[in-house]
Order: sequence, then C-alpha cells, then structure tokens
Amino acid sequence: MKTPATSAVALVVAGLACQEIGASLAVRLFPETGPLGMVMLRLGFSALVLLAIARPRLRGHAAADWRAVVAFGAVLALMNGLFYLALERLALGVTVTIEVLGPLVLSIVASRRASSWLWAGVAFAGVLALGGGGWDRLDPLGVLFALGAAASWAFYILASARVGGAFAKLDGLALAMVVGALLSLPFGIADAGAALLRPEVLLIGAGVAVLSSTIPYALELIALRRLAASAFAVLMSLAPATAAIAGFLLLDQHLHWAEIVGIGLVIVASIGAVRAAARAVPDAPAEPLG
Repeated sequence: MKTPATSAVALVVAGLACQEIGASLAVRLFPETGPLGMVMLRLGFSALVLLAIARPRLRGHAAADWRAVVAFGAVLALMNGLFYLALERLALGVTVTIEVLGPLVLSIVASRRASSWLWAGVAFAGVLALGGGGWDRLDPLGVLFALGAAASWAFYILASARVGGAFAKLDGLALAMVVGALLSLPFGIADAGAALLRPEVLLIGAGVAVLSSTIPYALELIALRRLAASAFAVLMSLAPATAAIAGFLLLDQHLHWAEIVGIGLVIVASIGAVRAAARAVPDAPAEPLG
C-alpha cells in the first residue's frame, strides 16, 4: 500500500524523468532550431501555458515588484540559454551535473556550518572526476556555458524567492516567463530562422516546454505538499543521475567510468549539503525546478 510520502517520491522521480526526456527532445531538435531557437520555443510555450493557468493580476504591485519580475525573467532566459548552449557541446548527464553545482554552492554558503565545506570538497572531487576520461572529451566552451548555467540557477533560486514573496501563487513565475520569452525572441529567431514556420518544429517545441517545465513544476508542487522540504531537495539532487540515464537511453551518450564516478560524487555532495542546510535552517523551503 502506498503512503503519501511514497507517492510523493514517485511524483518527484516522474518530474525529473519528464524534464530529462524534454531535454533529450530539445537536443534532437538542435539541428533544426539551434539551441537558442529551442530556448525561445520552450520559454514561449511555457509562458502561454502558465498565463492560461495562473491568469496573473497586474494591478496592486509596487515598482520594485515589477523590477524583481524583470530580473527573474532575465535570469530564466539566461539560465535556459546557457544550459542549451552547453547541451550542444556536452553530454546531458555531464551538463546537468555541472549545472547542479550552482544550488549546491548556495546550500553550502547558506548552511554556515563548517561540515558543509566537506561536501564542497566532495563536489570538487566529482568535478575533477568528470575529466577522468580525458579532458579532451569535454568541450571547454561547453563547460563554461554549463558553469554559467550553474551560477544562473543559484540566482534563479534567489530571484524566485523574491518574486514568490511579492506575487500570489504562480503569478510571478508566469509574468517572469513572459519576460524571459520576450528576451529570448530575437536570439531565437536569429538562430532558428525559417524553421519556426514549420508546424512539426513548433509541435516538438511545445512538447519540450510541457515536458521540461509544465509537468515537472506541477508534480513538484504536489510533492512538496506531502514531503518535507529537506527530503524533496535530497530527491532533486538525483537530477544528474536521471540526466545521465536519459542521455544514454535517448541520445546514445556513453559516459566514461570516471565521469559516472564524478556524477555520483556530485550527487553525494548535493545530498550532504542539503541535509547540512536543513539542520541549520529546519524550515527552509525547497525550490521546484523552473
């Protein structure tokens, strides 16, 4: 018999799986749209879905709230852009592992516990192991893009908290997604060109948006009602493993054993840092993926 906690775990895992399936679809569409064209499609369709669901109120907000929304939207566009640019050059599992370093570092800094630096060392060892199969296997520009996505994810968490406090429910996220979609528009049109006029490309782009954003976010919100925030964050730390499996099954991306060890070390470091932060701030909320 399933307990609420067991079903919540299943929801989180399903959300992670949907997200990586969406990322795999996006990679397959890169030859048609380019990474920035894919970013525009994902953010654009995500914005339309969120606007339909949230129907955000536009009145009653201070100028500072709107500045926070614009900043959040800019971070969304930057984070997704750098992530897809990295995916063009690196394996999915490697890209997500590097990206996870952003929230991992944020957790270590937020915990303010000396033991947290142990997990920083484990994460550093994991990053070194990613190059264990030969650093020539890792595209340097791809690594830089992934590190940029990692930093953007940390800023995403901070910006999300600011906007979440100023706007009700999903209103702030919906409005920020519109800003992100608009910012990505000129880059996406330049990258994808005439491919954006093809119905099949638009259909796959909509599918990527639903799989990568809408379904995971909905499942994570439901799971957060049944799980402690710390338990949820631990489960989210499994994202690199889910990405590596999706890359192997859907994109035929084979990883060197040292890269698999590196992914494992980063996951261990993420779980350790999350638990350290939870002990420091027991009621700290977890962040669903955007």
